[in-house]
Amino acid sequence: MDFSQFIGILAFLMIFTIGFWLMILLMTFILPYWIFGAIKEKLTEGKDSKTTS
Repeated sequence: MDFSQFIGILAFLMIFTIGFWLMILLMTFILPYWIFGAIKEKLTEGKDSKTTS
């Protein structure tokens, strides 16, 4: 194995690892935060429309 193959494998592992941790971050923090915020906003819009009309 020469140096360019070693750098290629290192680059692949680094990109794969970054993608893996990004997916974990999305699934555990960002997606639930986004879904919870959307539901909360829908509920407050429903309450506001009931009180104004």
